[in-house]
Amino acid sequence: MPETDVRELLKAGLHFGHQTRRWNPRMGRYIWGERDGIHIIDLMQTQKLLDDAREFATEVAAKGGTVLFVGTKKQARDGVKEWAERCGMPFVNQRWLGGLLTNFQTISKRIDRLHELIELKEEGQLDLLPTKERMSMEAELEKLTYNLGGVRDMKRLPDAVVVIDIKTETIGLAEAKRLRIPIIALVDSNVDPTPVSHPIPGNDDAIRSCDLVIRSLGEAIETAATNYREAEAKRRAEEEERRRQEEEARRKREETERARKEQDQLEAAQAKAEAAAKAQAAESGAPATPAEAPAPAQRPQAPAEATPPGSAGAEGEGS
Repeated sequence: MPETDVRELLKAGLHFGHQTRRWNPRMGRYIWGERDGIHIIDLMQTQKLLDDAREFATEVAAKGGTVLFVGTKKQARDGVKEWAERCGMPFVNQRWLGGLLTNFQTISKRIDRLHELIELKEEGQLDLLPTKERMSMEAELEKLTYNLGGVRDMKRLPDAVVVIDIKTETIGLAEAKRLRIPIIALVDSNVDPTPVSHPIPGNDDAIRSCDLVIRSLGEAIETAATNYREAEAKRRAEEEERRRQEEEARRKREETERARKEQDQLEAAQAKAEAAAKAQAAESGAPATPAEAPAPAQRPQAPAEATPPGSAGAEGEGS
């Protein structure tokens, strides 16, 4: 990651602090000196701390973390919105809604309501309502968009918060500190940098200085977040391909198993049919039950001797 150029910081006027009578003594270690009643911030420390903050923000974004950009003062509004949208991160650039972090469960319900109204408007359902009800819903949509439009895609608490001018964002700073969320902040000579995890000493009243810090952090976050999303998309594609291959292999195994079972059933049916056919054939080819023995054949009688002629007459005559 390229280091920030001190000449670029100097050109943006990041070294100008507030008047010496308005300084905070806890910022003393970041002040180089004074000139014409104005404190001059040490840009060498600013350069090092800005690079440290960029490195930390890169680590958060590289792990898929969420970085919330906060800057409601007019010098930072446009830059906060532009770079948060480029990074795909939530932002607050109009008004910090109390409880946005500490009461996020309730805020989530209002975000759901915002999505509901946006969907009704996009589908043209609001135009079908009576005039009074339609105007009421449009007013509610406008109010929710003003307060929560930048965080409508924030599904959970952020992993880090980038704040421009912690004196203006006292409520947001207190909520992040209470939840122990790391804070990256641009701190001027009139604020207390103690609650800030990664302070960046510099002028928070000039548009150019605010834009420089936001752009420097935004570029680092955008690069890391883009790389993470690409890697995540690639991982999901590989995971889907692996699941598809596993599903295809499982389906092939099931088809093979089903075909094998069908073949086994067919073979078993064929074997059963063959066995039944053999049994039936065996039954039809068995010897008949023994019948009664036939009567013995009569022996042929000898033919009677022929009587001589006249013998019969003689016998009659003799009687």
